[in-house]
Amino acid sequence: MTERVRRPVDGVLLLDKPVGWTSNAALQAVKRLYQAKKAGHTGSLDPLASGLLPLCLGEATKLSGLLLNADKSYRFTCRLGVTTTTGDAEGEVIATRPVEALSRERVDAALRQFTGVIQQIPPMYSAVKQNGQPLYKLARKGIEVARAPREVTVRELRLVRQETEELECELRCSKGTYVRTLVADLGEALGCGAHVSALRRTAVEPYDAARMVTLEALRERAEQEGLAGLDQWLLPLDSAVADWPAISVAGDSAFYLRQGQAVLVPRAPTRGWVRLYQGEHRFLGIGEILDDGRVAPRRLVGR
Repeated sequence: MTERVRRPVDGVLLLDKPVGWTSNAALQAVKRLYQAKKAGHTGSLDPLASGLLPLCLGEATKLSGLLLNADKSYRFTCRLGVTTTTGDAEGEVIATRPVEALSRERVDAALRQFTGVIQQIPPMYSAVKQNGQPLYKLARKGIEVARAPREVTVRELRLVRQETEELECELRCSKGTYVRTLVADLGEALGCGAHVSALRRTAVEPYDAARMVTLEALRERAEQEGLAGLDQWLLPLDSAVADWPAISVAGDSAFYLRQGQAVLVPRAPTRGWVRLYQGEHRFLGIGEILDDGRVAPRRLVGR
């Protein structure tokens, strides 16, 4: 059987990953639908989780690291009184404890403990590597090792619904924040233990859930309109840095930037990162302002 020809296609797709799928399985399904030569995701979502998974196709993969490092937002439900091996509903129950009546004030006070810059110990069921081996592989063998705490930033953590044995919260946080660890620590602060029973990612800055598309919708579009219809779901490459200052260059400056050389651009910002354009609309990539005021290309795109 002849392998389907892959095509060069560039853009960012905001996938609504379904529960039960690994991020890589979702990526491969989309890559096949688009017949794309190259594609990558921007940080894994657990199979238990649903929601926003930005997928980078073609030249957009050069910018995927920006989204990997971006702030994320989640809506999660935690089941009080039950702790599990994985910190979520997929793990085995370790212990159950009674849940006493919790006032809104006590819950809010506990949530405040985990707001701001905090230390987290990565869970054993995670992709963090120790001596070159992912922790989850050790955990599956029943091996637990000491893990160094990591500093993360919780920018917002608020309660949106409270039941006797269940809390639903919204979270905005820095990269590397483990929601499962946050919920387990919250459960201990409340004196009853807890695990994540539902998790949905609602934003990966600068993207939110408004432009997400499901696998089912993609399949339907592919059947009805083919590749041209699918391509309408793709966001442009510069959407990943839409809130950055823009610099437009022409002539020799554009040529030298494409050769990897820094150039002087009148009226450019004096510091920080910028998005680069040739003329008004041709996106070249991203650059950084040097100490001497020149603009240095850092990651260029285009064929």
